[in-house]
Amino acid sequence: MALIADFAVQGAQMLIVLFLAPLLTGVVRKTKARLLRRRGPSLVQPYRDLVRLMRKEVVLAETASWLFRVIPYLIFAATWVAASLVPTFRAGLLFSWSADLIAIIALLGSARFFLALAGLDVGTSFGGIGSSREVMIASLAEPAMIMIVFTLALVAGSTQLSTMAGFLVSPAVGLRVSLGLALIALIMVAIAENARIPVDNPATHLELTMVHEAMVLEYSGRHLALIELSASLKLLLYVSLIACLFVPWGLSAPGTGFAAVAVGALSYTGKLAGGGILLALFETSIAKMRVFRVPEFLGAALMLGLLATLLRFVSRSL
Repeated sequence: MALIADFAVQGAQMLIVLFLAPLLTGVVRKTKARLLRRRGPSLVQPYRDLVRLMRKEVVLAETASWLFRVIPYLIFAATWVAASLVPTFRAGLLFSWSADLIAIIALLGSARFFLALAGLDVGTSFGGIGSSREVMIASLAEPAMIMIVFTLALVAGSTQLSTMAGFLVSPAVGLRVSLGLALIALIMVAIAENARIPVDNPATHLELTMVHEAMVLEYSGRHLALIELSASLKLLLYVSLIACLFVPWGLSAPGTGFAAVAVGALSYTGKLAGGGILLALFETSIAKMRVFRVPEFLGAALMLGLLATLLRFVSRSL
């Protein structure tokens, strides 16, 4: 019975992250519209967009290869698995042994590689521009992410997320400068990885500024729906990762009853709502930077990660 319960909780987490991802996108869009004194779309509008795209016919370019048709499914699978590995409402899930930060980074890197490859496959100029910019951002964001992982691993003694969350929620951790620097660096990396303002504007289609949208211009129908759903899952993944590592309160322990799981689910929903509102506040208070300033932005994240790691090496109390 215990194994069946673990399977049920793990399956519930996979379904929760899948169904809450479009809602998080809707919360961000609705909050931004309200802050700009507009009515804005409904919270369930992302679901309607996905259903409408699923019903539409797929239109493929003549120069598209078989890889162009397969890539949306690969991106969706890799992103969904990565998002499902992050503890949301309960720690110590059935597949928590594989919920390693390095494995999650590898899954996201694979999805990014296939997305850039899809932009190059058709041979359009916009796709090439978007892919080159995406690879440039990835080459700067991944080293910063690795340094963040090193810092957290030195503090918690593990790269396994359930272990890290259990250690960071303990009173023995306290306030540490290295964790604060790692948090700021992780937020900067999350903004760049999700193509949010100030790195990119997800609502624009200007040829000279877009990064993510340029790579998916040739997609339509269910293929575009899978890519849009993957983008929402990626945003939810980073919000869940920040909540798991730096706001781990509310996570139910393994073997607890239904009441603790329900409290964990409510706590996780509140964290997602808070993260979406904070992201909308940040995006409405800052302008998009030039694409040539992005290396400086991610370079600052890398320096913060390096400084956090050095502080941890120099002093165990920091």
